Amino acid sequence: MAFKWLSHLHTRYILHRHPIPHELWHRLMRDNALFHGLTSVEKAHLRELTTLFLHQKNFKGTQGFEITLNIGVAISAQACLLILHLGLEYYDECDDIIIYPGAFKVARQTPDEMGLVSHEAKVLAGESWLQGPVIVSWDASFAEMEKTMPGHNVVLHEFAHKLDMLNGRANGMPPLHRNMVREVWTKVFTEAFEHLQTRLEHHQHPEINEYAATSPAEFFAVTTEYFFTAPTKLRRHFPKVFTQLCLFYRQNPIKWQSGSFS
Repeated sequence: MAFKWLSHLHTRYILHRHPIPHELWHRLMRDNALFHGLTSVEKAHLRELTTLFLHQKNFKGTQGFEITLNIGVAISAQACLLILHLGLEYYDECDDIIIYPGAFKVARQTPDEMGLVSHEAKVLAGESWLQGPVIVSWDASFAEMEKTMPGHNVVLHEFAHKLDMLNGRANGMPPLHRNMVREVWTKVFTEAFEHLQTRLEHHQHPEINEYAATSPAEFFAVTTEYFFTAPTKLRRHFPKVFTQLCLFYRQNPIKWQSGSFS
């Protein structure tokens, strides 16, 4: 009981001593369509979560890139949108946020079925490590904030991976709430994932970004991007996936867009 009281006191201290400047926060909420549907109460709660996230996590710039308050707040607010109705403890296993000024190259060693290892280099806009950092390209994130692109948000994508990894690995199965049924989630996501793969195999136009067909983990991350940036499209093509994400995130972005917040 004493620990909870001290933790609460520390939280109030941070919120009181290190508030996000009102003008900065108002501009972010006004200029980024991602937040337009939130109620004033939700925006206030998001501001608190963002403030605490900023002070709990280690932000590191690479290649001489300077992490300004504007950049830290922008990244943090997007990350905290995912856990707006979940709680900051969902990011307890994520300590470091690494920001590249632009896209970055990573080297991979991939063994095939015969055990032969191939070397390849990929250019990425973001990456999440199990028990490691979240890595994001600021150029990509800034572009997506300047103009919302349906189904594309690198911050949402990488932090969705972090939520997925809470069960020990990235497999498209984050820890579900008590009112959710594991078998239903598995059936819904498996059928949707296989449907997308089948469309691609038959050279049919995919309803969502084809990168979602890469793996169940990527399917969860990509559908999370659509859930927050193009929820109507996700519900139209994958209504059962949309319903499961509403239950998991405890949000319904379509109600934001329609002006109904019940």
